[in-house]
Amino acid sequence: MRPEQPARGPRPTFSRAQLTEAAIRVADAEGLAAISMRRLATEIGAGTMSLYRYVSGKDDVIELMIDAVVADYLPPDLVLSGDWRADLRALAGRVREVILRHPWIAPLSGTRQQASPNRVRMLDTALRMVDGLGLSFNEMLTVIGTVFAYVNGFVESELAEAEALRRTGLDLMEWMTLQVPYLQSVVASGRYPMVVRMLTEGGQDYVDVGDRFAYGLDRLLDGIAARLPQAGD
Repeated sequence: MRPEQPARGPRPTFSRAQLTEAAIRVADAEGLAAISMRRLATEIGAGTMSLYRYVSGKDDVIELMIDAVVADYLPPDLVLSGDWRADLRALAGRVREVILRHPWIAPLSGTRQQASPNRVRMLDTALRMVDGLGLSFNEMLTVIGTVFAYVNGFVESELAEAEALRRTGLDLMEWMTLQVPYLQSVVASGRYPMVVRMLTEGGQDYVDVGDRFAYGLDRLLDGIAARLPQAGD
C-alpha cells in the first residue's frame, strides 16, 4: 500500500482516512459492488487519478475499509475482566453489532485478510482472553475461530432475513401468517406428529433474535469449557 502522505506532488485535499470513511458510507448504503475509484473520487470531491497517490486500486480500499471496521470490534479503552467466558461473550456481541451495521463485511470475515494494525490488535486481545487456560496456541486459535464462526453464521441468517424483508415487504410474522393454510393441511394429515406438537405446544411464542444469539453462544462456550484441561492434567 502506498504511503499515507505522498512524497511529491501538490498538497492533497483529502486524507486516506477520509477516503476510507467515504468508501464505508457507500458500502453501508449500497453494498460493496458500488465501490469504484470513480465513485469514491466523486464522494470526496477529488479527481479519480489523485486517489492512486494513496492506494493502488479498489482492493487496497477494501483492505482499509475492513481494518477500519475491525477497529470497532474492540472498545479503545477495553480492559479484560479476567473471566474468559465473559470477555469472549462481550467480544462476540460487539462483533455481531458491528457486522449488522456494516453488512458488506460479513462475506469477507472468513476470507484471507492482510495483516493490519486493527486486525493484529484484535487477534492479540482475543488471544489474551483465552491465555492461561492450559491451551496451546493452535487450540487458542481454534477456540477464537469457533466463536467467530458462530457469530458470522448467525449474522448471515440475520442479514438474509433483512434481505427477505426488503425484497418482499413482509416481516417474519407476516410471512409466517401466509404459511398457515399449508400448515393446517400438515396438521390434518397426521403424518408429522412432532411438527404438530411444535405448532400446538410451542410454536406461538416468538423468541427474540438477541436471546437466540445469546443462547447459542452460551451453549458454545459451555462446550469449550467442558473440554478445557483440568488442574493436574
